[in-house]
Amino acid sequence: QVQLVESGGGLVQAGGSLRLSCVASGRTFSNSAMAWFRQAPGKEREFVAAIRWSGSTSSADSVKGRFTISRDNPKNMVYLQMNSLKPEDTAVYYCAADPTTWDLTSPRAYRFWGQGTQVTVSS
Repeated sequence: QVQLVESGGGLVQAGGSLRLSCVASGRTFSNSAMAWFRQAPGKEREFVAAIRWSGSTSSADSVKGRFTISRDNPKNMVYLQMNSLKPEDTAVYYCAADPTTWDLTSPRAYRFWGQGTQVTVSS
């Protein structure tokens, strides 16, 4: 059974940093893209960043220059380093894996999801 488990969320002041982690079990995702999405109350789930099997990355304009996605294939893990956090970054952050289409920004593309971790940024 495939599982994705996120950790590292919490409460932080604006301008602070957090590092989210996601560990996968049940199969390896070294040949698959992985991504982070987020969902704020009353809003749709939105793309944050993705990393392909090759290591190339893409990210949403709203987080460019502040968030960095990385992966450790031997550990079957993906990370999201979040710096210069803003109150508008407050959301539940989800790890996703194994997209079925080329559009890595669409939540509908991903086969596997974690349960989410809450990130709250206070002003």
